Amino acid sequence: MCVWNDRLLDLSLLNPTTIPGWQEKPFSYRHLPCLLPAPFPQEKGIPQMDRKVIFDSVRRILGRGLVQADVASLDCALDMASGVTGDCPSLRAQFHPSKISAGGIALIKEFEGCARLRPDGLLEAYPDPGTGGAPWTIGWGATGRGVTPDTIWTQQQCDDRLASDLRRYARDVSDVSDTLANVPTTQAQFDALVCFHYNTGAIRQATLTRLHRARDFPGAMAEFARWNRAGGRVMKGLVRRRAAEARLYSSGLPPAATAWTG
Repeated sequence: MCVWNDRLLDLSLLNPTTIPGWQEKPFSYRHLPCLLPAPFPQEKGIPQMDRKVIFDSVRRILGRGLVQADVASLDCALDMASGVTGDCPSLRAQFHPSKISAGGIALIKEFEGCARLRPDGLLEAYPDPGTGGAPWTIGWGATGRGVTPDTIWTQQQCDDRLASDLRRYARDVSDVSDTLANVPTTQAQFDALVCFHYNTGAIRQATLTRLHRARDFPGAMAEFARWNRAGGRVMKGLVRRRAAEARLYSSGLPPAATAWTG
């Protein structure tokens, strides 16, 4: 972190992984001290960095010159760090996922399972463990219209329904009051939110979502544990599931982005 004229500049947004060859030498943000001479020229009230100083430091760290792609990535990082609104796809893509990853799908499958497999290879519906009845479930946790005590599906039907449902739940997480677009959200956080929503359907009303939108990530992580009941009873399976979702959520927290804008 650097401070200039009481303005906090977050250099952690300088992501070395966007620079080809960054693995060749150990990278440390300690190599990027706050080399911001004052006063700076002003443009629309935003302090301008002496970018050559930063670029020269990165060149020394990597032990080579910078290609145009390197310069573009660093420009994006410095713009975002100093609060300049702009289009930086290479960085923003890291913090605005729209699809659940393979890891997120694996977590859902771990807790949903494909229960009630018959000897003939087909799967039948089973009752909700909290109520002993409705909502009836089949395959990878599919419920709703068309799922009754007599429902029988093939494995392919179960897989297809999961893929379709996950697209819908991912859209819900992305679109919730259309504010996630202005919140840095990592893939791990997104996966955890989709997993939570897939199980609870509560992404729109949950305090967890409000805290995430407010960028209170520790507070949001703590909220997962509250959703551990079914039929009014605490369920051990839900306790384990919420703990796993919270771990996933916390495994990929975004950098402090005090100057992040949409």
